[in-house]
Amino acid sequence: MDVHEYQAKEILASHGVDIPPGTVAFSPDQAVYAATELGGSHWVVKAQIHAGARGKAGGVKLCRTYHEVQQAARDLLGKRLVTAQTGPEGKPVQRVYVEVADPFERELYLGYVLDRKLERVRVIASKHGGMEIEEIAKNTPDELLQVIVEPAVGLQQFQARELAFQLGLNIKQVSRAVKTIMGAYRAFRDPRSSSPRTTRCWRSTRKCPSTTMRCSAAATSST
Repeated sequence: MDVHEYQAKEILASHGVDIPPGTVAFSPDQAVYAATELGGSHWVVKAQIHAGARGKAGGVKLCRTYHEVQQAARDLLGKRLVTAQTGPEGKPVQRVYVEVADPFERELYLGYVLDRKLERVRVIASKHGGMEIEEIAKNTPDELLQVIVEPAVGLQQFQARELAFQLGLNIKQVSRAVKTIMGAYRAFRDPRSSSPRTTRCWRSTRKCPSTTMRCSAAATSST
C-alpha cells in the first residue's frame, strides 16, 4: 500500500510523534488558504507523489510569503515530477502539502526497513539527514547507525535511547528522541502503513533545541 506524506504523518501523529502543522491542497488558492490558517511566517510546499528524492528534484519549495506559496503550488500542481525513484517518465503532482517551516539546527535521518533476508525490522539512522541517504548507504555505509529488532520483543526503549545518544543528542533531547523513535516504530507496524519500507526524518529546532523534536518528513512506499 502506498501512502502520501500527509497520510503518513497522520499515522505518525496517531502514534504520538510530534509533527509540524500542515494541510493538503489541490489548488494554488487552497495552498494560500492553508498557509493563512496554519499561521507562521515560513512554509514549505511539497509535491505529493509516491516517490522519494523530491527535494533534489525541485518538489519541495520553501516560501516566505503567501505569494510564494501560491506560486510554488502553481509550479508543482499538474507537473510530472521526475526524481531518482520515479524513472524518466516521472509522476504527476495532483496535490501539495503545505507545512509550517520550523527553523532547525540540523537534520537527522531515521528509517525503518523490513530486512527480508533476516526477517527482521532494521532501524537505520544518520547524523547527516536524509537528503544524501542513498549516497551514504552506497559510499560510506559505516556512517549509518543500525539496530536489528527482535520480533519476539519489538524495539526496546533502551535501544532507542542508545540510538539517540549515538546521533549526538544531548541528555535533554534524548527523552524526546526516544518518544519519536518508539512512536515511529509503532507507526511502521500500523496496518495502515503495511508496506515494506517506511522512512522518517526528524529535526531538533533552534527555537528550543534542548527539548524540541519534531518529525519533519515522512513517506511510506512499497517496493
